[in-house]
Amino acid sequence: MLLRVAAALTFALKLFSLYFIIVALFALKKRTPGEHAAAKTRFACLIPARNEEAVIAALVESLHAQNYPAALFDVYVIPNNCTDRTEELARASGAKILRCFEAVRCKGDALHEAVQALLPRGYDAFCVFDADNVVHPDFLARMNDAITAGARVVKGRIAAKNPEQSGVSGCYAVYHKIFNHLFNQARENLRLSARLVGTGFAVHRSLLQQLGGWNTETMTEDAEFAAQCALLGERVWYAPQAVTYDEAPATFALSLRQRLRWCAGIMENARRSALPLIRELGTVTAPLALDELLLLLAPYAQILGIVLFPLTLLCALKLGISPLLPGAGAAASFLCLFLAAAFIMKREHCPCLRTALLFPLFMLSWLPLQIAALFCRQKSWQVIPHTGAAAGRAQRAVLSR
Repeated sequence: MLLRVAAALTFALKLFSLYFIIVALFALKKRTPGEHAAAKTRFACLIPARNEEAVIAALVESLHAQNYPAALFDVYVIPNNCTDRTEELARASGAKILRCFEAVRCKGDALHEAVQALLPRGYDAFCVFDADNVVHPDFLARMNDAITAGARVVKGRIAAKNPEQSGVSGCYAVYHKIFNHLFNQARENLRLSARLVGTGFAVHRSLLQQLGGWNTETMTEDAEFAAQCALLGERVWYAPQAVTYDEAPATFALSLRQRLRWCAGIMENARRSALPLIRELGTVTAPLALDELLLLLAPYAQILGIVLFPLTLLCALKLGISPLLPGAGAAASFLCLFLAAAFIMKREHCPCLRTALLFPLFMLSWLPLQIAALFCRQKSWQVIPHTGAAAGRAQRAVLSR
């Protein structure tokens, strides 16, 4: 009986995985470039910042270097709980300062106050950035294209700005590259939602008004906001030419801390949003709701796969299948990850060997992190220190344009 249950659950997990594989195949569809629109969207660029004196000036300067009319955008830094010179350096770089008058536990709280203060000022859309970013000079122009075409939420492409700093930061560069193409571009081709990672995205004022402002409660405000969009049937568009370069952690310890927060946040939002999303499956918004639901449930599915693995081996033995077969599959997966990382880093003209060797371990480490996240509740923001010291080739290219 136990083996039958295990076999049924294993089959269900195969179907779960098959869904993501089929969606990823749509990344092969040739992308049709959108038309460039005349600049008319008035943007407010929002940068929540807590003790970011090492990186804040570079972001503000890259925003002021946009190939977009200066009269059509303003840059706001939202310092909160700072004990350093973040506000002083942001102001010196030309940013406007928005102070928070309520307690700020996390980025979502800062965005809540900023949107509340700025919605009455007539901005058409709000762009959100992390303080350690730098932004491609065409970012706002490409966001304007999407919003002019009818988008109310747009996610740009994210890349690591320091892929050369360490093997770990190189792993982030490879991860972003794969995710941008196989997840976001595939979903754009299918008219599903891009994943709303918490930086480098724009939201139209009409959607924020419909939601009553920016109202998120969890430490992973991006995942929570994405679920809100799915429940409304609002598609997150993908704009691959709107690029944000993000400073990746350079050590494995920092990477584990950051990704544990991500995993815990996804799982918390799954618990909050799963039932409402299930209720939407019988409506016209079902495709968006189903895709978001499966994304939120993915960590739980992977944990279930770990639990079922010993039983899968028993089933294999019972059916006369060699138990070495699952091991061979795992070895093939590791080899594919190694080759993918080496290929991508070579194309990016970055040192590839250390990243290629580390990338399979980087991907495998998601599994224990997801198990740990089952018992982890993120109740307070945890610092991921940014140094700004490693000006990688991507960052230099942006700032030199």
